[in-house]
Amino acid sequence: MNQEPETPKRERRLPKPERRRFQRVRINVLGRFMLPNRSEYPCQVVDMSPGGAALMTPVSGEIGQRIVAYLDHVGRIEGEITRVFEGGFAMSVNATARKRDKLAAQLTWLANRNVLNLPEDRRHERMTPRVPFSNVVLPDGREMRCRIIDVSMSGAAIALDVRPALGTAITLGRMRARVVRHFDEGVAVEFAMMQTEDMIQNNL
Repeated sequence: MNQEPETPKRERRLPKPERRRFQRVRINVLGRFMLPNRSEYPCQVVDMSPGGAALMTPVSGEIGQRIVAYLDHVGRIEGEITRVFEGGFAMSVNATARKRDKLAAQLTWLANRNVLNLPEDRRHERMTPRVPFSNVVLPDGREMRCRIIDVSMSGAAIALDVRPALGTAITLGRMRARVVRHFDEGVAVEFAMMQTEDMIQNNL
């Protein structure tokens, strides 16, 4: 008699440990997400695991709503809003075991990149574009001329009169990027996606 109610109790408690069996890592990744009504908004991931993520967003949505997000360096994820907080929400990540393994590897790389400051290493050869001038568009819509000091597949150093805060999302030419470092002449930016030499010349 005493054993019969125990089984459903254990079953009801399974989902909570299942959600938390993945360790969350702090990352700084930009992207966009879509609500069920197909409206899209920008977002920034502040921490993530293969089972869930916390996003800073201009619109929080409602608990239980289905979310599809496209994240730089990660790709497409989908899930439901599990918690709403000031300035954003937490969501589950619905994925197969294989997809979760891939996410775990991507998150390890992103976390180590932040710790080791990899955006500013010299893994990718730097060059000066044929036309070393372009335009920068800031989040408030301001557009200004800049000079490209050097550029690689993963980022660029640009001479600019203003110094947007670290992490600020900008557009350089036609490429999405974010500010990762300040220096005397301007800022260093990291591209949202890897570029080829032809793409750089065409998009600047």
